[in-house]
Amino acid sequence: MFLIQNQNKKRGNEMKLVDRNCINTFSIVGFDPETKELGVAVASKFLSVGSVVPWAKAGVGAIATQSWANPAYGSRGLELMAEGKSAQEVLAIITEEDDNKAVRQVGLVDAFGGSATFSGDECHPWAGGIAGTNFACQGNILVDEKTTQAMAETFEKVKGDLATRLTKALLAGDEAGGDSRGKQSAALLVVKEKGGYGGFNDRYIDLRVDDHTEPVKELERILELHQLYFKKSAKEEISAIENEIKGRLTKGLTKLEYIKTDNPSEEQLFEALHTFQLIENFDERIQETGFIDNKVLEFMESLAARKG
Repeated sequence: MFLIQNQNKKRGNEMKLVDRNCINTFSIVGFDPETKELGVAVASKFLSVGSVVPWAKAGVGAIATQSWANPAYGSRGLELMAEGKSAQEVLAIITEEDDNKAVRQVGLVDAFGGSATFSGDECHPWAGGIAGTNFACQGNILVDEKTTQAMAETFEKVKGDLATRLTKALLAGDEAGGDSRGKQSAALLVVKEKGGYGGFNDRYIDLRVDDHTEPVKELERILELHQLYFKKSAKEEISAIENEIKGRLTKGLTKLEYIKTDNPSEEQLFEALHTFQLIENFDERIQETGFIDNKVLEFMESLAARKG
């Protein structure tokens, strides 16, 4: 179940001159109660929207600030959530402190799944948002309300990790109409405790498409690459290097010139595989000697096929 909030239609389809500092966009903030991941996905006819809209902190919350974006909604909002305030409480505070809240739009989700969305009375139409358990989505200068509806429905029904659900929701919003002015950039930010590279920070996924004709589709493609390179292998994805697997591996590594002998020994084969995995940044998918992640093998074969 979700609640539609702050729909703004009072200016109909009339389009007024929009300042370049107005972040006219659609976004979704979300929380995964199982993994405790928090995140934001956003798209806009605006250069590098990922540098302005998404804010998130592990164990605290996620915020999307847009329209005549006020970055303080992000920084101040996360500070308030870190003090224990809910998304609804934070929304009340940050809008009360802002003399220009009529032109702001913001979506928030806290680390307990509480959510809130706000569209000021002077946001350019169509503008509005939907808040539900574990998510909030919102947009302004949209074709119509179908964009936010599609995002909300998709987020609730799609299976998978938070990054996948956020991206699929954004793609659904894009396909439903999206920003009425066109397309330019998109971004995805997901945080979790020690989720960053090497476990040194919470920045689990931080992807941006700053200038592209199909930014949301490109964001989806980059997410697939991120999951290929940085997601740890599942048990069912691991195979012993023997029989057919060994033959395919030898053929691929030979084609890519990691093996330069007609009859490599097992030691040469395993050394060539290790070198390939390091060069292609498969650090998270390297297995013990004698085993390989099937996704690494498939990637290798695709590279070999492109080589001709």
